[in-house]
Amino acid sequence: MPPSADHPTDLPPSDVPQKFRRREDLVAMLGSRICHDIISPVSAIGNGVELLAMGGKVDGPEMDLIVESVNNAKARVRFFRVAFGLASDGAQLGEREIRSIIEDMTRGGRTRIEWQLHGDRPRGDVKLVFLALQCLETAMPYGGTVEVTGDDTGWQVSGTADKMKTDAALFGLLTDGDPNHAITAAQVQFALLPIEAARQDRQVSVEIAPTRIDIRF
Repeated sequence: MPPSADHPTDLPPSDVPQKFRRREDLVAMLGSRICHDIISPVSAIGNGVELLAMGGKVDGPEMDLIVESVNNAKARVRFFRVAFGLASDGAQLGEREIRSIIEDMTRGGRTRIEWQLHGDRPRGDVKLVFLALQCLETAMPYGGTVEVTGDDTGWQVSGTADKMKTDAALFGLLTDGDPNHAITAAQVQFALLPIEAARQDRQVSVEIAPTRIDIRF
């Protein structure tokens, strides 16, 4: 079949439009679409549960479980929308929204995240931070403390815990690890973080100690 406007992928690689070659952008757009479509019905369920509770129609442990589950789902969708969604150049996230997402994600958990910055931040920077937080989460199954610091020259996300469960091969993927190293769906952040960092012309570095992991970019 000859190349045509209807079949751009039939063109030689050098002539394929940029939008068809940037697969990482397509993945991010997919993440944004999924989160966008899910957050509305989840929020509607939450609103319905609140109305039932206000009307006193349902009460007890069953209602508590539903409320907790809905709130957890909403928090995760908001977090995933930033971590896996598209970060357009110039887009900003407000400090209040960032702190709200982190607070909702960690409520009731064993890990405390300390966001030690003030003011709005580029959405692309926050996306990198959220991916790094997910990487650290895999090494801190028993909880701990994560500190996020940064300025115009770079960011540092540091996790500290009495007991770490570190997979050196996985964290090696963030720097110069084997790109063919097998990962699971729960580990996709280790592949996405260096891809997004490269898109932003940043270099990821990692330092691992027995009770601390530092991720910089």
